[in-house]
Amino acid sequence: MNSTPNHKSGFVSIIGKPNAGKSTLLNAILGQKLSITTAKAQTTRHRIFGIDSQDDYQIVYSDTPGLIRPKYKLHEHMVEYIGQSLEDADIIVLLIALDEKFPEEDLMKLAGKSNIPKILVLNKVDLVSEDQVFLRMKKLMDQVDFVEAIPISALNGHNVPKLKELILENLPEGPAWFGKDQISDRPERFFVSEMIREKIFKLLKDEIPYSTEVSIDEFVEEENISRVSATIHVERKSQKGILIGKQGSMLKKIGTYARQDMEEFLGNKVFLQLFVKVSEGWKNNNRYLRGFGY
Repeated sequence: MNSTPNHKSGFVSIIGKPNAGKSTLLNAILGQKLSITTAKAQTTRHRIFGIDSQDDYQIVYSDTPGLIRPKYKLHEHMVEYIGQSLEDADIIVLLIALDEKFPEEDLMKLAGKSNIPKILVLNKVDLVSEDQVFLRMKKLMDQVDFVEAIPISALNGHNVPKLKELILENLPEGPAWFGKDQISDRPERFFVSEMIREKIFKLLKDEIPYSTEVSIDEFVEEENISRVSATIHVERKSQKGILIGKQGSMLKKIGTYARQDMEEFLGNKVFLQLFVKVSEGWKNNNRYLRGFGY
């Protein structure tokens, strides 16, 4: 642990509804892509720590799944991650997308239960007028006791440095909990599996992305190449055919795009093998979910 005098540190939980831009915000704060992002809701399934360290502070951000009402055991685990992040948090960043049309009662109720400092962040400010921003901000601040409120665009970086300043101002003094050169608590193989899952979300439609999970069977880093073997799990045989595509065309496309991201992330050439397996009902099966790290 770091014992520098006046050193600030703490855990910041980013919570919000699906597609509010939580992962985009974390990536913008860190200045690099750590969490996968797609236009589809419920892309984030795990709790991911993103660590921002300087000589005089360490902020551990918690990117969490979007708040939903569970339909499967998978969803129950996702909601549990939100609860865990709130228990650990020194600050809550409540992220609300300004283009969101659905009510936020569940989210506001969850935030209102906590006594720790809360910052209201209104994302996607570039999509609405100033009057709409002001009215939305006032309405939400009347419901919950926030220490600060700020409109941002996580995608464009607007007001993200200002948000970091607000977080630092409200952060307690304390030691560094992780190494200063560490960017996450997750191993590289986790991010490799997420890169594959991101491509599935971006390239496939309808229920297919939501019915898939990725397991890493082999991850070997050699001097000049990293060898990765992964299995994409689906719920039904018909989904397997769609995922593979005609003469393997879709699986090849997923692999090509994922490998490019892996090489950039790992700083090494990557040999990637992808397989597809039917794991019927995995979203409601605790044995499968434990195997996938939930």
